[in-house]
Amino acid sequence: MALFENSYRPYEGGLTPEWARFLVLPRYALRDVFGSKFFTAVFCLCFIYPLVSAILVYLRHNSNAIAIMQIDVRELLPIGASFFQFFVEVQGWLAFILTVLVGPVLVSRDLTNNALPLYLCRPFSRAEYVLGKMTVLVILLSLVTWAPGLLLFLLQAYLEGAGWFASNAWMAGAIFVGSMTWIVLLSLLALAISAWVRWRVVAGAALLGMFFIPSALGGVVNQLFFTRMGNLISPAALMGSIWRGLFGHFRREVGSYEDAWGRGFVEVVIREPPLWASWLVVALICLACLWLLSRKVRAYEVIK
Repeated sequence: MALFENSYRPYEGGLTPEWARFLVLPRYALRDVFGSKFFTAVFCLCFIYPLVSAILVYLRHNSNAIAIMQIDVRELLPIGASFFQFFVEVQGWLAFILTVLVGPVLVSRDLTNNALPLYLCRPFSRAEYVLGKMTVLVILLSLVTWAPGLLLFLLQAYLEGAGWFASNAWMAGAIFVGSMTWIVLLSLLALAISAWVRWRVVAGAALLGMFFIPSALGGVVNQLFFTRMGNLISPAALMGSIWRGLFGHFRREVGSYEDAWGRGFVEVVIREPPLWASWLVVALICLACLWLLSRKVRAYEVIK
């Protein structure tokens, strides 16, 4: 065939660095996510409690505002480890709501429309694909968890003074580590469920079930055997234990049960599972999710 036009020219623009190629996925995914007015409204509501917490921190250090509002300083919450732990827990569950709204469609759409071959036929590995999809949730959940938490901590440190910051700097690490652990767990669970359950409603229900059904079963085990070892099968209880451990609050309960001869009640100390066991189970859940993703995120699928 004769070639009369030599108009082809190679691309001369800038190239995206290899380490940043996965960022193309969250760039377009976040645009689609915020295209939903319902999600945008829910996302904005997630900042109500950080705003309220910032007002409480400000009131404790503003005598004029306290005098005008006629508030007793003793009635205000103390700003310490318990305050920031409660903040992490509240924002963590708001992050769970966002994950239920966003997570179930991140991978399922690509699998349903056979889009994975289009991704993986380019210089784009499976690990980069999973990392790019995970980055969508990491960015969204970080904006409502550790980011406002650290800003709140810095506000308290600024108002209290350098001495308070030096003696309580470990709480900033607890806020970040506790929030990021929760974010990684939510993100991997959401991606794994999205890869294996392609219907959005069913995937969302499965994600809810992953937290509430094991929590109910763990509660039954705890009640039957006067223990807290049932918490090891509940992701929610595991994270509660990790959060309490990071902020230095270890729960110790005293219960009572009737002895076998019916002669009275015996008091027993009910302890939670050791903190290292909670970290180990969370790590195993994350590894299981990565294994499930490796089974589904492929350029082709063999159907028998």
